[in-house]
Amino acid sequence: MLGALLSLASAAFFGLNNATLRRGVIRGSVLQGMAITVPFGVPLFVAFAAAFGGFDAMRDWGFGPWFWMTAAGIVHFVIGRYGNYKATQLLGATLSTPIQQLSILVSLVLAFAFLGETVNLLNVAGIGLIVFAPMMLARRKEAAVAAGRAKGFDPQYGPGLFWGAVCALGYGTSPLFVALAIADGGIADSIGGLLVSYTAATIVVVVWVLLAGVDKTLGGLERQSAGWFLLAALFVALSQGFRYVALAVAPVAVVVPIQRLSVVFRLIFNAILNPEHEVFDRWVVASILLSVVGAAALAGPTGPMLRWLGLPDAVVGLMATPLF
Repeated sequence: MLGALLSLASAAFFGLNNATLRRGVIRGSVLQGMAITVPFGVPLFVAFAAAFGGFDAMRDWGFGPWFWMTAAGIVHFVIGRYGNYKATQLLGATLSTPIQQLSILVSLVLAFAFLGETVNLLNVAGIGLIVFAPMMLARRKEAAVAAGRAKGFDPQYGPGLFWGAVCALGYGTSPLFVALAIADGGIADSIGGLLVSYTAATIVVVVWVLLAGVDKTLGGLERQSAGWFLLAALFVALSQGFRYVALAVAPVAVVVPIQRLSVVFRLIFNAILNPEHEVFDRWVVASILLSVVGAAALAGPTGPMLRWLGLPDAVVGLMATPLF
């Protein structure tokens, strides 16, 4: 029960992070958001590493874990997060959600290619749903743009979909690097790795801001936008923290499916905080929910999930049989 509650808290904070970030990028720039949210994670995960033995675990690492966790941090917290923020700024949080869900598909393909994982019939169904969801929104481009303009927000489909794909690539690639880094390591290795990843990403962002010019980047930052970015930084850090603690006390089979509810929380919190800055209609909601179901079919444990739905063992066996 504790693991399920922690996973639910992680999903909720991730959704809340997205909604507050959306408010920040309305008037603030993406790089301003990066300059606040990425470094914020370092002191928090220093505390987590101290509490969960992360520093002790890191002392036993060779070159590999340091390299792969550094790569994961740059790919996830710099490339993936920039793509996320930019897509959210250009399309809004709801319209950008389905394309960003393709990160699950990227992770599956890389795990199949490099980690020897298998794909079953349920996974294939999940792939179909995840690919179909953004296609639904693309076909309704004119209606979505009109709905956004009616609220004073002009969704930019082409650039928004591009940056959503960049986000999916970054977020989908980083799990492979984490897996290569910690292998069969425990929660201490994971927390230590998260600190290394955040630190590497912070160094890149700091250099980026210095090259762009501190005054040029942060000089025009409005207090209101800074406040929203700080809230987003706090919520995403709490989400990561709850997730790793949940993995320490509950099976992955419990944590991962509940974590997928973060997309539902994203929808809920954006409806509460950003009703005038988002496009909401039944097609948008349907595409998001389809992507959630597809993500669960890809990332969730096939057998337990299908048995929970009450399906007979023969169907469970068929759906769980590896295809390749």
